[in-house]
Amino acid sequence: MGNISSNTVRILNELSDGVELVAAGKGRSAEDILEAVEAGVKIIGENYVQEAEEKFSLIGPKVKWHFIGHLQKNKVKRAVRIFDMIETVDSVEIAAIVNKSCSEIKKVMPVLIEVNSAKEENKSGVFPEDLENLVKDMLGFKNIKVSGLMTMGPALKNPEDYRPYFRDTKALFDKIKINHDIKYLSMGMSDSYCIAIQEGANLIRLGTAIFGARR
Repeated sequence: MGNISSNTVRILNELSDGVELVAAGKGRSAEDILEAVEAGVKIIGENYVQEAEEKFSLIGPKVKWHFIGHLQKNKVKRAVRIFDMIETVDSVEIAAIVNKSCSEIKKVMPVLIEVNSAKEENKSGVFPEDLENLVKDMLGFKNIKVSGLMTMGPALKNPEDYRPYFRDTKALFDKIKINHDIKYLSMGMSDSYCIAIQEGANLIRLGTAIFGARR
């Protein structure tokens, strides 16, 4: 059993019920990803549409595909054809384009709203105070379904320092959930997923922890 297989099995065995693993495939080969799939991964996360298309042509719909990068407007039409969820919608403008592209192929796309939990000016994501208005604005779209929230948090050295950002995003999730049927809270990466799960994440996005450091 290779490292990827053993890492995947170990992580899946550690996860509590209801927590789903997204294997972040950026920069990884289709062979590496297939090894993770054979070890039990059911969702692949990709950051770039073109890279995802190449892997999708080899791997196909035997797994779910989540878009976890910054979605460019000119790539939406291609993205909606292969992805099962877009985790990074952060404006009405991008939501409208996703909705239109999905209506053309008669598809309803589950989306997560990306929250900029640290309010970093140079990062994507809606600021926490603007979230409720964005949710309301998106309710009119028939071909997307707001299914939850996602956050990255700032780049930090100590995983414990992520906790307040995850906690704040969970509080937003709970508030939105009162009036809306949302299910997913996507938080935590290889260095921070244990903290994220403690703070309520039920979708985690792991690359290095599965595949090892990028070459």
